[in-house]
Order: sequence, then C-alpha cells, then structure tokens
Amino acid sequence: MSLRRRPLAALGLCAVLGGMAHAAPEPVRVGVTRGTQAEIMDEVQRVARARGLTLDVVVFGDAAQIDGALAAGRIDVASFEDEQGVAAARSVHGYAIAPIAPTVALPLAFYSRKLLSLNQLRPGATIAIPDDARGMARALILLQNDTLVTLRESAGLHATTADITGNRLNLKIVRLPHARLARALDTAAFVAMESDDAARAGLQPARDSIGIEDARSPYADVLAVRDADRTQPWARELVAAYHSDAVAHFILTRYQDSVRRPW
Repeated sequence: MSLRRRPLAALGLCAVLGGMAHAAPEPVRVGVTRGTQAEIMDEVQRVARARGLTLDVVVFGDAAQIDGALAAGRIDVASFEDEQGVAAARSVHGYAIAPIAPTVALPLAFYSRKLLSLNQLRPGATIAIPDDARGMARALILLQNDTLVTLRESAGLHATTADITGNRLNLKIVRLPHARLARALDTAAFVAMESDDAARAGLQPARDSIGIEDARSPYADVLAVRDADRTQPWARELVAAYHSDAVAHFILTRYQDSVRRPW
C-alpha cells in the first residue's frame, strides 16, 4: 500500500469538546487522496486539534485502497469519494462502511473556447462528455438541469445517452475518454469535464466554466466510517470540525468556489 502518514503533536487520551469528555482512537486516522482532499483535511486537523480531537491524516497514493483500509481498521475515516462510491464498496466488496456527513463537491462543469455562456449555444452544436458511466451520468444530469436535454425519470444517477428523451437544440453529444476531453475544446461548442480533468487543462470551475454542478450535487464527497463507529462521539466531533467556519473560510479563500461546500 502506497501511503504517507503525517506526524501530529501528541495530545492526552481524553479531551473535552463542548463540556463533554469523549474517548476516541488516539489519534483518529483519516484516509485521504493527494491534493485537494489532503489540503482541506490539514485544515480540519488544525481545527480539530483546537477542539480537543487528534487527527492523523494518512495520504494514499492509490484511492482504490482506501475503502479496504477503512473496513480492515487500518484507518478510522475515509474522505475521498461520494455516497455512490461508498455504496459500491458495500455492494461489491461487502465492506461495512457508511457515510456520516458531506465534505466538499469537486464539480463537473462545462468549458468552452467558443461560447461565453450557454445562451449562445446554437442548434445542432456538438458537445463532448465523458464516456465512463459516472462521468456520463454527471454530465447528462447537468445538461438536464440546464434544460438542454430531458432524461428518462427512471435513469436517476445512472443516466446514459440512451436515457435522453428530449434534446431541444438537437445537440450532437459525443462521448470521449477522459484523456481526450481537453483536446475537444478546440472543436466542440463545449466540453463537460470533472475537476481533475479540468485542472490538468489549466481550467478552474469557478473561473472558467459556463455551467457548473450545484454545491449540493448528489456527487458531493462524504466522510465515511465503519458502521460500528457511526454514532461515536469522535465521529460527531470530526464532522463539527469539518463543518466549522474556519474550514469554510479556508475552502473559499483557497479555491474561490472551484471547490464547493454542500453544508
């Protein structure tokens, strides 16, 4: 397993938050991916320490290992994926893990070198969306939210192009691998890209997009713990630290709404 453990200052075995003593793993080990998730959790760590809760931020080089580490007890919390990812880990691997609170939304957005807004979109225009199941569904749901397509109601969060029942501008929707989406900016009217793909192209959702997922997107990431820990006081205290004004200010200052808060 490729991971890096960040050293923390030691605190006592018991701490007080809001006047109530609590017992927690010492420290609470939080698994994250590199980049945004790790940066935010460093700030959460600082806030939690001030509130009496010790966090050890464990940075994984491979996100696919985090749920297994959580289920096996090598970490206590995971902070890197959305509810659909947690549900898939339960279904596919039988992991007894569950979400306890939203963290941040890393939004999929529409980017264009031809349009200043979606109002300039012409009938018959070509647009590009991701061709993987999750990226495609996110793009189609955002297209529907912007009234560009209508989707079959039963599609839910698993929509595909086969679920399109209305396309008011007769848009030509091209599905592309993630690696080819940025190049499509040269030819397509606009391109739907997730945050990682946009960042590699030098784009920021809040600054450069002409359409963006809402902060309360169903694809917002979550904190996940083992089922047995869902009601532990330290889990509630971790949520309180993450949802604090200090962390909200850090996210806004650091990312200027390119990372969005669903809380």
